[in-house]
Amino acid sequence: MNIALFYAMRGEIASMLHGDDTPLLQTVAGVEFYRIRPNVIACCGGVGKVNAAMAAQLLITLYHPDLIINVGVAGCFENVSIGTVVLAEGFVQHDFDTSAIDGWGTEGVVATVNCKVFPTADLDRAKAAMDATGLPYRTGLVATGDWFATDTPRARHIAEVFHPLLCEMEGGAVAHVCLRNQVPFMAIKSVSDCLFGDNDFTFNFPAAMEKLDAVVLDFIDHLEG
Repeated sequence: MNIALFYAMRGEIASMLHGDDTPLLQTVAGVEFYRIRPNVIACCGGVGKVNAAMAAQLLITLYHPDLIINVGVAGCFENVSIGTVVLAEGFVQHDFDTSAIDGWGTEGVVATVNCKVFPTADLDRAKAAMDATGLPYRTGLVATGDWFATDTPRARHIAEVFHPLLCEMEGGAVAHVCLRNQVPFMAIKSVSDCLFGDNDFTFNFPAAMEKLDAVVLDFIDHLEG
């Protein structure tokens, strides 16, 4: 199985890169592609939905993966420990809203594909692979949009309308591109901040990334096993 890993930020992919063992294959339109294993390609696509969509399409066009896995950090709508790993069940795009012309009740339904929830592939198999890693994890829906979420009325609205566990800026766009290309898509996230926590807001990127990439490689081993 040929697998592609999509990362948004350079800091997220950094621990995967080990010099000559993980060579830079090429840079296309500013997107860097690396060989992580003989059958695993990774890219650093950039922050936000447009960057994510462009990078995902390049991954598919250039490397023809059998599966794309989005890996990265995300904010959580629940008060959980930083570094909590989440296997995504599906994605919504919270900033897509044509209800003003489509009529009441269509917030989040993405035009052209007429889809509100972009499900991840083969969830039972993915859960079994995560179980085999031995690491505790959560499952849940992820909300994507071009906005870094904090505890505001907008965040409360997203929580009430979509009922997601996480909020981030790329996964829904990658899921969208994978759907249109008929490429299976999964996502593994690590909680970097809690939107509605009792304490002052803290974005803890190092703690979120501490175990994530090792978990992803272990996940791939069990997924292929």
